[in-house]
Amino acid sequence: MNIISGNLQNIRTRMASSCAAAQRDTRDVALLAVSKTFDADAVREAAACGQRAFGENYIQEAVEKIALLADLGLEWHCIGPIQSNKTRLVAQHFDWVHTIDRLKIAQRLSEQRPPSMAPLNCCLQVNIDGGATKSGLAPEEVATLAREVMALPGLRLRGLMTIPEPTERVEDQLAVHRRARALFDALRGQGLPLDTLSMGMSGDMESAIAAGSTMVRVGTALFGGRPAKA
Repeated sequence: MNIISGNLQNIRTRMASSCAAAQRDTRDVALLAVSKTFDADAVREAAACGQRAFGENYIQEAVEKIALLADLGLEWHCIGPIQSNKTRLVAQHFDWVHTIDRLKIAQRLSEQRPPSMAPLNCCLQVNIDGGATKSGLAPEEVATLAREVMALPGLRLRGLMTIPEPTERVEDQLAVHRRARALFDALRGQGLPLDTLSMGMSGDMESAIAAGSTMVRVGTALFGGRPAKA
């Protein structure tokens, strides 16, 4: 508890300092704790320190964890790739999905979202820097899919998500994050009702916040090094 509590305080301090430097309100940037590969006890510890939103990459693992922690009323975000045979699990158990980059997946998520649940909040994943191994839409493809997603009753389009190639140079981080922010602003200017820019992780959250991120996804800085998957 002490380690996670201390790490969480350090992250909040980093976020607050970054917001102050960018003249932004701290309330405008949310923290998504990336709990993939960490067990339910670690999530419970973070929740006891006030963290409410958690991101998971591995869907089956996440569904089991969600069930174990149902008493906490947490908010769960799917931030990993989604195969067609896993859309039902995502639609039934998650509150958000950040990785939509195909209409087929969006349609399945919408169709399989239980009517008793609110529409699934979703972001479109954008390959903002053209990384050869990265998933996501090319920037010029985003507007078309965004409008198609908006027409699906089981989904609520919220914004964009990016995972740029890692770099330690702050100037390079800022440059790619600013491209994502420019795309986000351009889409809003076209009338798309976007309010979320999911951008920035443990190593680049400061530059992401400076560029306009509204949600940073932090795992290592909170939970430590990831255990190897069995």
